[in-house]
Amino acid sequence: MSHHYSGPNFGFPHGDARLDLTDLYAFPKPGAAGKSILIMNVHPSTSVLPHGPTVADAFAPDAIYELKIDTDGDSVANIAYRIRFSLTENGAQTATLRRVEGAEAAGTGDGGKVIFEKAAVTTGREAQVTDAGDLRFFAGWRSDPFFFDVLGALNDLQFTGDDYFADKDVCSIALEIPNSALGTGLVGLWYRTLDGTTGKWVQADRGARPTQTPFLAGDVNAAYLAGEPAGDARFIGAFAHSLEHTGGYAPEEATRLARTMLPDILYYNPTRPASYPENGRVLTDDVQDYFLAILTKGKVTTDRVGPHKDLLTVFPYVGQPHTDRSAKRAAV
Repeated sequence: MSHHYSGPNFGFPHGDARLDLTDLYAFPKPGAAGKSILIMNVHPSTSVLPHGPTVADAFAPDAIYELKIDTDGDSVANIAYRIRFSLTENGAQTATLRRVEGAEAAGTGDGGKVIFEKAAVTTGREAQVTDAGDLRFFAGWRSDPFFFDVLGALNDLQFTGDDYFADKDVCSIALEIPNSALGTGLVGLWYRTLDGTTGKWVQADRGARPTQTPFLAGDVNAAYLAGEPAGDARFIGAFAHSLEHTGGYAPEEATRLARTMLPDILYYNPTRPASYPENGRVLTDDVQDYFLAILTKGKVTTDRVGPHKDLLTVFPYVGQPHTDRSAKRAAV
């Protein structure tokens, strides 16, 4: 389901919903050709197996949330944006955003140039946005823009048009940045979470292209989530095997198709309109219909679900959360 529940058996990586990546979006800022909007969604508000709410704290303090940017086409990051979050105190969290360039951007760590420090994390309905020069930053609970009939997917792709995510929330990290901060021309984007609870940074989740991990990684799920795009060729066989099973592809055909899906990178040229899979991804792109057609070799082409109507026309563009967690905190 997009990248929701990307851990084993539709669970969460390292058993922590806050480390689970859901969707990555990249599109030109509406009405401002020189800027781009990058949105990383994490931490679904509800788990599927077993069904129930996840934790109230938005982001894990012992984690790094990182956006990787490849500017030269080698599937290795040249730029990285790293976000760390504070402990939750009296129901509130703050965020620190850093930018890293060069060889360090491809590594693992929480260093880098500080862009924002102690930026407020939104728990209520109104977005708290932090500005610094020509950059804007948002982190907090939002209405999940992803749309899909999850129960239909779990019922052998028998879809009824029931949008599981219509009333669900997610935690968003949104950046508004000048295109010059991305380099020039086509870039490759992916995001990841790093878990630091053991005293060292361990990659918990990573991805870029929607839905591939839960449906295609199969038995190599753990290795895939711990991997890097530059090494994704080793997973072509596993992806091809899954495609043979789900779509009835011949082995050679499945292998050719799997090669087009890896490395797991979202390519984006900020000078062109965004539309998945050609260029970036906007909040209304029906990525599931696109993926279902691939997964089933055209046998299933839609889940009968369309985009959500609560999206904003201004930054951070993702809609207000369905649950006001600031009110819940105040009542405790």
